[in-house]
Amino acid sequence: MDRRIKFRHLESFIEITRQGSLKGAAEVLHLTQPAISKTLRELEEILELQLLMRGRAGISLTPEGETFVQFAELSLRALKLGIDSLDQMRQGERERLITGALPSAAARLMPEVSRVFSSLSPGTLLQIEDGPHSYLADRLRGGDIEVLIGRLGTPAQMDGVSFTQLYLEDAAFVVRAGHPACHSSTLREIEGYPLIYPPKGAAIREQVDRMVLSSGADLDLRIETISGAFGRNMTRSSDVIWVISRGTIAPELESGEFVTLPIDCSGSSGPVGLMMRADEEPSPIARLFCHAVQKAVEQLGLADFRDDGRVRKS
Repeated sequence: MDRRIKFRHLESFIEITRQGSLKGAAEVLHLTQPAISKTLRELEEILELQLLMRGRAGISLTPEGETFVQFAELSLRALKLGIDSLDQMRQGERERLITGALPSAAARLMPEVSRVFSSLSPGTLLQIEDGPHSYLADRLRGGDIEVLIGRLGTPAQMDGVSFTQLYLEDAAFVVRAGHPACHSSTLREIEGYPLIYPPKGAAIREQVDRMVLSSGADLDLRIETISGAFGRNMTRSSDVIWVISRGTIAPELESGEFVTLPIDCSGSSGPVGLMMRADEEPSPIARLFCHAVQKAVEQLGLADFRDDGRVRKS
């Protein structure tokens, strides 16, 4: 990093982009417009790039500016978090971030997220809650948790919640290694086996129901639950077939303890993403957590399964 870049360079550049003008940034930062202009010019000279374009319509970012502003904002947020963390340590307190993780994200994604986040904000206490979609969505809307990760829910569940897609994930029919039906490739071939099935309200329920209905298979021997502990123990110890999001049992699939039946489940594919309250700006620590989530997705190779990454709001 070029040591000539100072805090004032980043602060001025970010405020110009926020206000859309040099005059507006100068007023917010209590500086003169020539001083702001000089600071911006210094930054562009250091980087040897034009970050902003000035026109009659105001200020607009160049492609290079679009890239740089993301990291400039993250740097200032991280610095503020660091200063706040030191203040809290002096006072004997730790900042706390309460998050939620649905089963589709808890097993595969959240361990890596927690590692990345701890490296970015070691002074923050990360609290992770789990449970069904409707319960965690209610907790999110009520302000009890700040960020929720998991599959996109029903319209009712997503009311008042923003959703930023991270990647796509499908459901799977999972059995223990050596299960007598482990080579079954159609739903009709597993008739007669008991199923652990997603209950009503589960994020994958509607997609799985459509699969079963279109196949014409008779799969009435069901135990409906979202309990991961129950599903794992039953799958290990019996001939049950567990219908579950693939990410929920990623560790068991990687170890070879469980296997997925070669049944086409592409019709059950759905987005996994970040959920926050739609009517509120996330706090600086929540923004840093979201950055940690994006980094974890990339490190795990899950970003390869994203589509256009649109943000959906209800």
